[in-house]
Amino acid sequence: MAMVAGTVAEVSPVDIRFGEDGLVPCITQDSRSGEVLTLAWMNTESLGLTLDTGEVHFFSRSRQEIWRKGETSGNTQRVVELRIDCDGDAVLALVEPAGPACHTGERTCFFRRLEDGQTPRPTSGEALPELGRTLDARAAERPVGSYTVTLLDNGDLAAGKVMEEAEEVTRAVRDESDERVAEEAADLIYHLAVLLKSRRIGLDRAMEVLNGRRA
Repeated sequence: MAMVAGTVAEVSPVDIRFGEDGLVPCITQDSRSGEVLTLAWMNTESLGLTLDTGEVHFFSRSRQEIWRKGETSGNTQRVVELRIDCDGDAVLALVEPAGPACHTGERTCFFRRLEDGQTPRPTSGEALPELGRTLDARAAERPVGSYTVTLLDNGDLAAGKVMEEAEEVTRAVRDESDERVAEEAADLIYHLAVLLKSRRIGLDRAMEVLNGRRA
């Protein structure tokens, strides 16, 4: 988004309804994966700084001061777009995070299930981002015997597997159960993601192209 210096009133075409305490909740969301990262609070000054600098600034209710996200950790959040809800009393910041969002080191602050405190299973919407991070880790760590590393090192092999898996998906659609179709589609998506990674292209790039084709 284009960041314009000035007051919130000057840069915002909609009215923001701050609470009686002068604060408005702000949810940050990874603009590439869609994953919710954190919930914090903004006042007019921190929102103005966010607009001016292009990096998320919050107001700390415990310290009663402005803080730039990642100021000490380096895990900053670059703003892609700011949105406001229908009532004007909550802000959504679409960001590109430079590292984990949570002070615990977790990627998101929402890493525990309410009922038992355990780590939740990724939802279907989180599958592609999780796959992308796994491929990044394999490429960086290069564990011995990794099938993914073998494919990353051999683009022709990866390309051949994509063609093979694509044919298997079409065969499954013609002749096999829905479960088999889903399994073969998952194989195709994995191999396609690896092939793209071998060119240092993430699945998010393909998603951007799809968004650009929307009428």
